[in-house]
Amino acid sequence: MQILEFDLDSDYVELKQLLKLADLVTSGGEAKMVISEGLVLVDGEVELRKACKIRAGQVVEFNDSQIRVLAAA
Repeated sequence: MQILEFDLDSDYVELKQLLKLADLVTSGGEAKMVISEGLVLVDGEVELRKACKIRAGQVVEFNDSQIRVLAAA
């Protein structure tokens, strides 16, 4: 499993944006599709909300990759 760390520069990032910023999908449309298909986990639970607010301390999993969201420095 690939583990990525993502540093927030605000209070939160939307799930669909996070997948794109982490280069796990090639477009926002692809991000929406994989989320709606139930392929993305947030803190171990399937997340179907495309604009779900992801905050520091949360972990997002997709396609054998894990994104650990860190607080802004």
